[in-house]
Amino acid sequence: MSEKENQKAKSLVDIEDVITSAIEKVGGDKENDLCKYLPMSSGGYMHHFTLRKMKLKQPFELGSLIKQFIIEKDAPNAVAPKQRAARGSKKRKDQMTFTRIQLERLLNIAKQTNDKEMISLLSPKTSLATAKRNLITSVRQGIVDEELWFAYKESAESYQFIQGTANQQFTGSDIE
Repeated sequence: MSEKENQKAKSLVDIEDVITSAIEKVGGDKENDLCKYLPMSSGGYMHHFTLRKMKLKQPFELGSLIKQFIIEKDAPNAVAPKQRAARGSKKRKDQMTFTRIQLERLLNIAKQTNDKEMISLLSPKTSLATAKRNLITSVRQGIVDEELWFAYKESAESYQFIQGTANQQFTGSDIE
């Protein structure tokens, strides 16, 4: 065995002893329990992957960190976790949100004032098949419903727009 390999094996044995005594001191079960006590310069405590990586590649630095923050302290302190960005939807403060009841009230007001643009904007969007089915049913019953016609027209236009953009992407019409 070469001198370098011998030194590396000795350092791994030394770091194992340091880790074992540190685990006993914090009352943990495994080496990952030490992470909470080792602060990082970027904030928060050490990630368990970083601990494992340092154990293999930088055992002297890891040993000195463990000695400094765990072994040499009378009562080791757990490091507060790093502040992370909130999860979930990013709600914009300048954007108004309405409940379903409020939207229905606005839709009724738009219907009373016969504002076609607001009616189409506030009406729930229906699929082309549903709009077509509703329109055919009203025609069979002899009922003329302008809103059903506008819903069908809007659904058909959006369907054609979607199909047009999809065909344009796949036909290669912009490639020469």
